[in-house]
Amino acid sequence: MQAARILRCSGALSIQDRYGLSSWDSLVVSAAQVAGCVWTLAEDLQHGQVLDGVTLIGPFGTVPEELLG
Repeated sequence: MQAARILRCSGALSIQDRYGLSSWDSLVVSAAQVAGCVWTLAEDLQHGQVLDGVTLIGPFGTVPEELLG
């Protein structure tokens, strides 16, 4: 279990270094990536930006039908 946590943190640090994100935003993107998500809701990041295969979705300008349809 500890090894998985270390891998997630190192993934977040890598994302933080490459994209200049905050620690928290990097952890969110890394967790989405580890979970196999193709998108994640992120109100403070650029809508539509793709980071390591995870597309950032602005929750206030998107309706679920756009994602699921």
